[in-house]
Amino acid sequence: VQLQASGGGLVQAGGSLRLSCTASGLTFRTYRMAWFRQAPGKEREFVGFSGGSTYYSDAVKGRFTISRDYAKNAVYLQMNSLKPEDTAVYYCAAGRPITSTAMMPNQYEYWGQGTQVTVSS
Repeated sequence: VQLQASGGGLVQAGGSLRLSCTASGLTFRTYRMAWFRQAPGKEREFVGFSGGSTYYSDAVKGRFTISRDYAKNAVYLQMNSLKPEDTAVYYCAAGRPITSTAMMPNQYEYWGQGTQVTVSS
């Protein structure tokens, strides 16, 4: 299984970025796809997931949107109204958690390599 994340970069506060994650080696439609992020010195933080339903953390709700392209085995994270506190390495993850709101990293089996997002003030 491989998850390949891309799309990170440097953006000014208030700007937008779109992250992509392409999955291979798994039956994409049967997996919940999630995004996490990790800032320096902090624990990995849940951002949102898509699969069965779509769910976001309070920190990004209303600004970030997750979508999936089942034909391309891809999941996207559209990030709008970015803030400096959104600066982090963003990871995509795939899993089949048994709970309806799986927000812990250990509930996901497969991980991408991470892509850096830096928001300047």
